[in-house]
Amino acid sequence: MSRKVVSVWTSIPFWRRSAGWVTGFAAVLLIWLTFDSMSQITMGTDADLKNGITKRVPAPTVINYKITYEMDTRRGHEVPKIGEKEKFFGRDDWSEKEASALLRLGKLASQAKNCMNCHTLLGNGAYYAPDLTKAWLDPAWENYIPMTGSTTKEEAMSKFLQNPSMYPSHERMMPNLGITEREAMGLVAFLKHMSSIDTNGFPRNFGRMSVDGVTGAIHGK
Repeated sequence: MSRKVVSVWTSIPFWRRSAGWVTGFAAVLLIWLTFDSMSQITMGTDADLKNGITKRVPAPTVINYKITYEMDTRRGHEVPKIGEKEKFFGRDDWSEKEASALLRLGKLASQAKNCMNCHTLLGNGAYYAPDLTKAWLDPAWENYIPMTGSTTKEEAMSKFLQNPSMYPSHERMMPNLGITEREAMGLVAFLKHMSSIDTNGFPRNFGRMSVDGVTGAIHGK
């Protein structure tokens, strides 16, 4: 009798071996991607900033520096650029400990006040109001300096956050959340640090958040 030829595509042992190889390869790839991602999102240090070393997530002391965005033709989108020193609430010498505490306060305040109920931060949150990931860079804040009687952008942002109803700019107003002066300071620091994070070009339209020439970073149509 002649032996019956069985196609490899109907062979159970073949598919078992294939499944084993694919599962093993996927597991190794997942482990590699996990470690690679951890290295990418690990926060840098103050020493990195002083030495001009670029990290996707800069140290908290990035609040001591000017932050801008420049087009990276290789990557096809804008990327954050850390420039020279600039004062933040009158200082450009915030220590790593001080800056970390300020950012932590701002992060906790954003959670306590449920900012993500209306806004999006780093891809998380709602879309009732504009994305705040790059809100620090919104040129509309410059309009708040004279409006609030301030001398700097951070001071104007802080005053607005404490009393948004005093500076009406859009029909969909931000409610007064009872933000204290210290919390507002932390929130502004949190927003500035967030704008320095390399998010691979997300959100794409952060440069067009302004509306009515005033508050695109906080209100939107």
